[in-house]
Amino acid sequence: MLGRRICVHFSIILCTSGLLWGRTRADEVLSLDQCVALALDRHPLILASVKRHESSLARIRQATAYPYPSMFFNSDLQPHFLDFKNSGESYLGVNQTFELPRKRAIRGKIAEQESREVETDIDLVKLEVILQVKTAFYELLLAREKLEYSRRDLELAEDYLQKAELKRAAGDVAQVEVLRAKVEALKAANAVRVAVSNENLAKARLNYHLARRRETPLQITGQLQVPFVDLSIEDLKREAQNLRPELSRLQFSIEKETRTQEAARLSNWPDLDFNLSKHRLEGERTTWSFTVQVPLPFLFKQRQKAVIAEAQANVGMLERETDQVRNSIVLDVEEAYTDAQKAQSQILLYQQEILPQAQEVYDMFLFSYQEGEIGGIELIEARRTLNESRKSYADALFEYALALATLEKAVGRRP
Repeated sequence: MLGRRICVHFSIILCTSGLLWGRTRADEVLSLDQCVALALDRHPLILASVKRHESSLARIRQATAYPYPSMFFNSDLQPHFLDFKNSGESYLGVNQTFELPRKRAIRGKIAEQESREVETDIDLVKLEVILQVKTAFYELLLAREKLEYSRRDLELAEDYLQKAELKRAAGDVAQVEVLRAKVEALKAANAVRVAVSNENLAKARLNYHLARRRETPLQITGQLQVPFVDLSIEDLKREAQNLRPELSRLQFSIEKETRTQEAARLSNWPDLDFNLSKHRLEGERTTWSFTVQVPLPFLFKQRQKAVIAEAQANVGMLERETDQVRNSIVLDVEEAYTDAQKAQSQILLYQQEILPQAQEVYDMFLFSYQEGEIGGIELIEARRTLNESRKSYADALFEYALALATLEKAVGRRP
């Protein structure tokens, strides 16, 4: 009975701890770096790539394994079918093949290069996952920013409606002014609902890239505006040529094909098959036999020549692919660099000119409307212009942050 109570209490503690842990995880506020680390730790594609690499490592051990020995038994001169006991002659022995030492080593090198190819795939997947996570993170920040602007716009629309109703009650404006204000308030409320939906969709998308359930509560911290970075296009190109995993993978492939040619040439050299057996003959004393068998592969070189020709053609193909990938890398870097420069120019334009002017125009029109100098239409247009300018500014911030993330992938930088 005491043991049962202890088990029940222990189960309650575990359940309570699990609930507390789950709430803590759900309420955790994630930064961009935390999101990236979480994705790198649990993303299915990365985990699958790691398993493929582990599988390739096992193939190295397979390639360097020694040939299996074999055991044989031969029973001759049997007086009856399968009469082993009364056979007149029998052999019992073992066979073992001994390869030239370099053959095993070359096979191991080929398998090792294949494993390195697979290992670079992990880096390729990581770069893609990091970009996807950063894109989803910035999209969520953008959605959150636009939701905030939509809520401000709704506050302004409701304030405008209240003022229009007060003026209508005082007889200063016509009923049509109130109707226009109501329409604008409804539009603003609908814009808030759309912005909320966009934010929820952005959360679901980020949860997906974090390998979490769509409905998992998610809170993030960070700003859409990232600091400007001094970029040197030539330095970025050189860095990309050194870091991009595609180039490393092609180099490993070329080395593998070179090793394949070497293995084909070594296959012309014969292996040695040793045979040791015990011989029993009826009426004679038991004797031992030792045999050495030497195959002659160098007499028929068609297969080896075909393997060498295939490997040489593969090397030529891989060298051409390397040239193409290098050109593609340069283009990726230039495009991301150009996008970053354009986004930075847009940000400066909005900060220095468009936003201040749009705010000034709106403040001016709001004062004029309160003084009765203009109607509501002019105020509505000024408010709409300010709101659109703020959203366009947020889009420029998003484009710059995304361009930097794309540039990091184009260069091949990994955490």
